[in-house]
Amino acid sequence: MTPPADPTLEVERQLHEAGAQFVIGCDEVGRGALAGPVAVGLSVVDSSVGPIPEGLRDSKLLAEKRRTALAPLARDWSLYAAVGLASAREVDELGITACLGLAARRALVELHEAGAAITLSVVLLDGHQDWLNPALATPLRVVTRVKADRDCASVAAASVIAKVHRDQLMIEQDLRTPGYGWASNKGYGSAAHMAAIHELGPTHFHRRSWLKSKDELAGPTA
Repeated sequence: MTPPADPTLEVERQLHEAGAQFVIGCDEVGRGALAGPVAVGLSVVDSSVGPIPEGLRDSKLLAEKRRTALAPLARDWSLYAAVGLASAREVDELGITACLGLAARRALVELHEAGAAITLSVVLLDGHQDWLNPALATPLRVVTRVKADRDCASVAAASVIAKVHRDQLMIEQDLRTPGYGWASNKGYGSAAHMAAIHELGPTHFHRRSWLKSKDELAGPTA
């Protein structure tokens, strides 16, 4: 099987040439997890951005050790970078799509507070759906692109930054709430995780609306 090509700045360059002063690569992680927050990463670049960090890829294509090593390099490479979160409880109350927008809005606020010129930017969003603008009071220019996390360096950087940030949160939570294997499964529905939910019941860190059976919702920690 041919390995995927390295991400490039071709799309970002086209957006700069079309008038965007800044491009904000945007990607989410944790969308399909049963526990923990959903996270949205943002990476801001301009036309003078330096060489892409060696080995940068979509976070799903990288081993955990390699992702962890690349995350600080991706942050340093970006003009600005941020990660926004929406909690498991918010996912239950608002739904996952609304929480993607909520997490991204929080990340944009962080960028703004750091000095990023949000209104002079184009957001390059992985996927085919603009779930960002419905969460904003003032719409931004959003360009959606399927496989942008694979093909576009700014989005790959956002992916790695968000993934490592969220993974670290899950590892820390595993120490506080042992038994669910979050340090290894990161909140996704592995067999061991599902067995732990059945035995111990869900915690406040679980997306309870995603646990359908009565057995999954029962237990001493429910």
